Amino acid sequence: MGSGNGAAQMNLLERGLLSKLGSCDEDSGSEDETILYTASFQEMEDNFVKYQTAQWVLYSLLLILAWGFGLFMLLYLQVRRHILRKDIQSRKLYVTPNAIVYKYRKPVPFPCFGVLKKEKHVLLPSVADVVIEQGYLQSLFGVYSIRIENEGVRSPPSDDVQIQGVVYPSTFRKAVLARLSDIRSDVFSRQVSVTEDAPSLRIGHSSAYWISPSKSLRHDSFHPSGELTILQKLEEVGSSVKRVQTLIEEQHSQASQSID
Repeated sequence: MGSGNGAAQMNLLERGLLSKLGSCDEDSGSEDETILYTASFQEMEDNFVKYQTAQWVLYSLLLILAWGFGLFMLLYLQVRRHILRKDIQSRKLYVTPNAIVYKYRKPVPFPCFGVLKKEKHVLLPSVADVVIEQGYLQSLFGVYSIRIENEGVRSPPSDDVQIQGVVYPSTFRKAVLARLSDIRSDVFSRQVSVTEDAPSLRIGHSSAYWISPSKSLRHDSFHPSGELTILQKLEEVGSSVKRVQTLIEEQHSQASQSID
């Protein structure tokens, strides 16, 4: 019973510490986070809602012809437009010195059940490129979408972060690529400084070795070298082999004399 109570108390202490650390990290992140560039969605709100509405109506008509389910989708259209407006009004996309942050909150398919909050952080060193896309239907309403490709193992486009309705997507792409170039130049300069410092360290070690040869000689004089010990052992082995050979020869001579 005592061990069980002790384990329970330890779990409570760990949870309290983790909650405190999490709150401290959130506070420090909100205070110390610097924003280099902020994307906008407000100017594209009406066009985005129109584009999504047209897409929804097309899907509804196709489903009416197929199974008749599209009729319920048409009845749900006004709720869908309300969700889309709340979604794009809550979107925040900005670039920090270390990451791309994307936040949004939108009502669930049935708004009476609450809202869905989501926050994505994409580390800048893992970004390969920012792709700007615009389909045929999007071009009719002037809506663009951006896709953030991850560096490393090639993944399907569906796994990348995709955001629609960004105003001036080319400016956002330039801001991300400029920050990426700064990070890579800093990494390259650090590598160059490390490679330049390495030869100086080697020269320092070699000079220290040549400055005090007497110490190395004294050190060697106190300890016998390994080569001498190996030679002595070889000589002992050779002498023992010679003794064995002489014994064998004596036995052979005695055996021959007895036979004669």
